[in-house]
Amino acid sequence: MKKFFSLLVLGFLVITLFSCKDDDNNYVDNDTYSVVMDATGTFNSANNFTLAKDISIYSSDVVLVYRNVNSNTTGSPIWEVLPKTYYLSGGRELDYTFDFTTQDIQIYTRANFDQNTMSGAEANQFLNNQTFRMVIVPASFGKNANVDYSDYNSVIKYFNIDDSKVTTL
Repeated sequence: MKKFFSLLVLGFLVITLFSCKDDDNNYVDNDTYSVVMDATGTFNSANNFTLAKDISIYSSDVVLVYRNVNSNTTGSPIWEVLPKTYYLSGGRELDYTFDFTTQDIQIYTRANFDQNTMSGAEANQFLNNQTFRMVIVPASFGKNANVDYSDYNSVIKYFNIDDSKVTTL
C-alpha cells in the first residue's frame, strides 16, 4: 500500500509539473547572432565575373548582400541590396546577383553584352574594386520580421547589429 501511495504521489507531481508549463513563453536564442562581413574584389573575365568567398554558416541562416555604390569614391558607403540591375546606354543591362551555401558565397555580374567592352569609366563604376557587405541573419530571427530588407540601415537597426565590428573576407 505504501508503494502504491508513493507512485500515486509521484504521478500527481509529474502531472502537476507538466500541466503548469507555460506554453506562452517564447524561446529566446541567446547564442545565435547576426554577422556582418565585407568583401572587395574586381570582376573580370579571368574570374568569370565572379567573386567567390569562403564562409561558414548554419544551413538555417539567411544571407543578405549589399553593394557599396561608392566603392571607388571617397564618399560614404551607400549600400544597395542585391540582386540589382543597372540599365546602361545602348540598351545594355548589367546584373549583380549572388548565391550561397553553408560554405561559400558567390557574387557575380551578368550582362546582355560582353562586359569586356565596358568603357574605363564604366568598369571603374561597376567592375573594379567593388565592395560588398554580407549580413548573415539566423532564419529564426527573420521569421515574420517587419523590416525593409532593401534598406541596409533598417536591417542593422532591426536585428541590433553592431556594424562597427565588420570582418573582412
